[in-house]
Amino acid sequence: MGIMVGSVIKVVFTLLASFAMIIPCLEAGIAEFDDFLRKQAHEAHEIALEAYVPSPEEITNELNLHVHLAFENSTRRELRQRRGQGCDATNPIDTCWRCRSDWAQDRFRLAKCSKGFGRRAVGGLGGPIYVVTDSSDNDMVNPKPGTIRHAVTQQGPLWITFAHSMIITLQQELLISSNKTIDGRGANVQFKGGAGLTIQFVSNVIIHGIRIKNIVPKEGGMIKDSYNHVGLRTRSDGDAISIFGASNIWIDHVSLSNCADGLIDIIEGSTGITISNCHMTKHNDVMLFGASDSYSGDKIMQITVAFNHFGQGLIQRMPRCRWGFVHVLNNDYTHWMMYAIGGSSGPTILSQGNRFIAPNNDVAKEITHRDYATPDVWKNWQWQSDMDLFMNGAKFTTSGSPIRLAYNKGFIMKPRDGTHVSRLTRHSGALDCFVGRPC
Repeated sequence: MGIMVGSVIKVVFTLLASFAMIIPCLEAGIAEFDDFLRKQAHEAHEIALEAYVPSPEEITNELNLHVHLAFENSTRRELRQRRGQGCDATNPIDTCWRCRSDWAQDRFRLAKCSKGFGRRAVGGLGGPIYVVTDSSDNDMVNPKPGTIRHAVTQQGPLWITFAHSMIITLQQELLISSNKTIDGRGANVQFKGGAGLTIQFVSNVIIHGIRIKNIVPKEGGMIKDSYNHVGLRTRSDGDAISIFGASNIWIDHVSLSNCADGLIDIIEGSTGITISNCHMTKHNDVMLFGASDSYSGDKIMQITVAFNHFGQGLIQRMPRCRWGFVHVLNNDYTHWMMYAIGGSSGPTILSQGNRFIAPNNDVAKEITHRDYATPDVWKNWQWQSDMDLFMNGAKFTTSGSPIRLAYNKGFIMKPRDGTHVSRLTRHSGALDCFVGRPC
């Protein structure tokens, strides 16, 4: 099929052969690339290759099925809600956990709810629950117990919650180690006015139910990044969430706005990622998937962007993609100033069931934007629109051969079209969850 990058053997051989050349020139915020980080980078790369799906259409089909079933069941829930019973959850991620009043007693259930390419992310499932009680961030090398920096650098799986609402101003970027869940449910947790969150050379991380805004660059220095390592970091960019050489990542119900660089950057061979139910506002370069047109290692990048609301004050990159396969499903694009979805280096982009409301500016009606290629080149890039809703003159320029998805009425059903997006994304962003009640 046209969407295949090539045989798995060729992909693996190419990436492994290039890996040794990539290591010395990584722009990863690492000032000193020591033996520990070399080993960590190599292990993360091996996990990323395992997370790569040779036939990505199989994952998009699976998600389409779950969307259809969740929507069919939601009608009965909405009727109960009108009678004062139940709750309104219309997409398959939310229906898995959000209407349960015992969510606080069964937090681990969330780990079973991811869909799409990040479906394998279980975070801290099976580990202890760590309660953050202290919002301070004063020691980068020996973090104080009870702080978020202490929590994310502990050994082994850990499910991180918060004792109460708090504003955390990070003095340097927060380096999250593998097998961690940051679960903000039950509190208003804001990362605000400081550095952002970094997921680098790790795997299996869930970030859920927090708010991130006004993130700024920081000068760097010696920063703890795991239970047994402290490394020298260069200046951070000011991304809300930076994913670098990482895999099996799920970002869900996060509110993001107004950061110095990107809201979510995913680069350097990261794969197996789902971004869902997020609300994004007041930002220019929203999401960047793949940082370089020369780094073919991002061919393994596979990302699901589903049920998000791209809201007020956004300008471009929702997302901007290089290489890889990106499934953009049932998102609500209510605002953009330049374009919504862009890319270069021939990424495959499957847009299904989104609602695109174009700005009133006549020169910004086009949803798609292609960089660094002439039409005779990008005409072969597979960019497909299926069941999208175009409003206020929005236009999606398709290209390439069709992405063939096999729908079977008895097993794989078509996704919901864009007319249903307002219901599917109704509860995007961080939720106000109260113990003993559905979120």
